Amino acid sequence: MSLVAALLGGALAAWLLLRASGGLLTHPVLQRRNYRNSELPTAIGVLVVVAVVAVEGVRTVAGLAGLGQGGVSPGRLAVAGAVVVFGFLGLVDDLLGDGEDRGLRGHIGAALHGRVTTGFIKMGGGAAAALVVAVAIGGNRPLRVVVDAALIALAANIANLLDRAPGRTLKWGLIAYVPLAVVAGTTEPGPALAVVAGACAVLLAGDLKERFMLGDTGANALGGALGVGVALQAGFAARVAVVAVLLVLTLASEVVSFSRIIQKFPPLRAFDRLGRLPGDREV
Repeated sequence: MSLVAALLGGALAAWLLLRASGGLLTHPVLQRRNYRNSELPTAIGVLVVVAVVAVEGVRTVAGLAGLGQGGVSPGRLAVAGAVVVFGFLGLVDDLLGDGEDRGLRGHIGAALHGRVTTGFIKMGGGAAAALVVAVAIGGNRPLRVVVDAALIALAANIANLLDRAPGRTLKWGLIAYVPLAVVAGTTEPGPALAVVAGACAVLLAGDLKERFMLGDTGANALGGALGVGVALQAGFAARVAVVAVLLVLTLASEVVSFSRIIQKFPPLRAFDRLGRLPGDREV
């Protein structure tokens, strides 16, 4: 499957789902107040998950019918699996989270006091899922498994941390996808990642215009998929370097706001505001 076909397939699936989701968008369980107190549907990133599952299902049927590549490669399965699992964990947080506890300290502190938060479930479940995916793509090499699992889990977490302003996670995620698309091409995870990128691209305009919120569902799914892509395509030294950067960013987020950093640097601020509503206040 070519990258163009995969991108278009993901985009078409997400567009059709979005067109048919009017009732979903108005469902009371999804309504949340955004950063400027407007009520919007959240967790629209679930459409990315469904789009990926739908496209991969069609690809599989086509392969069985002799109309495409037969079989499901480990890389393709890893990308789809990460999207589904991390998307599900994000959905739990979107629907059941109360937002009282934030960050590693907040969720771990609550657990130590006998109160398990949805954020803690997401952290623990994400770490476990990342280990399973890392074993699936790295075999029984312990050091590689640990590095790849950390990369996947941290990538999902960073995408989630960025999701504090309209379109922010989608814009940075799609930029991060571009070098992966060049490196991966049509091998192993290339088309699978393209499906995710195509679906996310369709949601970008609505997220920017505040018609809905991507939610942890979409942020985690996108971040997890990108993490798998790096784990599959980058050399070991490069993966260690990426893990180090993601870990530093994660720890830094405990003491400083990404939004505050973005607002201090004009190029980052301009990119962050690109496409957002006029009069939108800084976040």
